[in-house]
Amino acid sequence: MRLPRSEFWNGVVTVLLGATGAQLLPMLAAPLLTRLCTPAELGGFSVWLGVIAVTSIMATLRIDTVMVVEHERQQQLLCFGVVLHCATVVAVILTLCAALARALDLPALRAMSPFELLTIGIGTWLTACMQTTLAYAVSHRQFGKAARAKVLQAGAIAASQLALLYAGLDGKALLAGQLIGLGAGLWAGWRLLAPPAPRPRLALDREQRAYLHRHQAFWRYALPSGLLDAVTGQLPLFMIGLHHGVVAAGLFALTQRVLGAPVSLVAASVLDVFKRQAVQEFKSVGNCHGVYCATFRALLLLALLPALALFLFAPPLFAWMFGPDWRPAGELARILAPLCFLNFIASPLSYVFFVVGKQKLEMLWQVALFLVTLAVFCAPLSFHQSILAYAAGRCLLYLVYLFLSHRCAQGGRAFA
Repeated sequence: MRLPRSEFWNGVVTVLLGATGAQLLPMLAAPLLTRLCTPAELGGFSVWLGVIAVTSIMATLRIDTVMVVEHERQQQLLCFGVVLHCATVVAVILTLCAALARALDLPALRAMSPFELLTIGIGTWLTACMQTTLAYAVSHRQFGKAARAKVLQAGAIAASQLALLYAGLDGKALLAGQLIGLGAGLWAGWRLLAPPAPRPRLALDREQRAYLHRHQAFWRYALPSGLLDAVTGQLPLFMIGLHHGVVAAGLFALTQRVLGAPVSLVAASVLDVFKRQAVQEFKSVGNCHGVYCATFRALLLLALLPALALFLFAPPLFAWMFGPDWRPAGELARILAPLCFLNFIASPLSYVFFVVGKQKLEMLWQVALFLVTLAVFCAPLSFHQSILAYAAGRCLLYLVYLFLSHRCAQGGRAFA
C-alpha cells in the first residue's frame, strides 16, 4: 500500500499550525511568568499540574483512544458517556480525599495549600473531558477545529495567569489561570465540534457496561501503561522536590516545559495524523510499516537541529530568555537534549502498539521505564548526577522502545 503523502502531510500541517499557536502563546508568556514568579512557585504549580496529568488518565480509563478506531456516532456517544461518568466519580473522590487529608493535617501534604488540594478534582475533570473531545476531533479529521480549541485554551491560560500575577495572587495565579484556560478550551471544543452529548447518569447503563467489557484491553493494559507513563514522566519532578527542594523542582519544571514544547508542538501534530493513517493501513494490508517508516524519517530530520542547538547553546539561551536566575535550567536542558531527541521520535510512533493490539507489551516497557526512573532518583546522588543518570537510562530504554514499535509496525504477529 502506497502512503498517501499529500493527505498525511496536509493533515500534519493543519494540526501543526494550530499547535504552533497553542504552544507559541505559553512560550511567549514564559519570559514574563519567570520574572513574575519564583522557581519555588513554579515548582509548586508544576507538582500540582503533574498530579492532574496522572489523575486525568485515570479518569478516562484510556477509553477515549477507542474513538479513533470506532467512528460510529452511537459508539462514540457510549464512549463520551463512560468517560463523563468515570471522570465525575474520580473528581468527586479526589476532592473528598483532599478535604479529608487537609482536615487530618497529613504531614506528606502540608507543602500543598488548601487551594491546591481542593482544585485537583476539577482540574482532573476538565482535562479528561478535553482529552476525549480532542480524540473525537481526530476520529473525524476535524484537525482545524481542534487546533482552534487548543489555541483558545492556551491563550486563556497564559492571559489569565499573567493577569492574576499582576493582580498580586502569586503562586495561586498559576493554578487559577490553568483552570480558567481549561474551562475555556473545553467550551470552545464543544461549540466547534458539537460531539454527541450523553445524558448524566448516576451509574453506567447496560450498553455502557457492555462497551467497557468489549474494550477491556484499553483499561486492563492501556490504562496501567498510561498511568505508568504519566507517573514516570512526573516522577523526576516529585523526587527532585522531595530530595533537593522546590527551587530545584522549579528549575527542572522550566526545563521540562521548554523541552516538552517540540514534542507537544510538532510530534503531537504528527501523532494526530499518524493515528488515523496507521489504522487505515493496518486494516488494508495487515501492517502499518509504510506509514511508520515515513513518519520515522520525518521525525528524525525534524528533531536533529533543535536537539543540537539545545546541546550547544541552552545555558546562555535560558539566561537571556527567562532571566539570569534561570541559567541553571539551561544546564539541565543541555544534559537532557539527547533524551529530548529520542522522545520526540518515539512518542508519536508509540501509537502503533494500540493499532496492532500490543498494549500489554507497551505496558511492560512502561514498567521498566518506571523502575529505572525510580532507581535513579532513589540513589544517593547529587542533583546533577541524578539528571545525568536519568538521561542515560531513559535514552537506552527509548532505543529499545523504537525497536519494539518497529517490529509491531511490521505486523501484529511480530511478537506472537
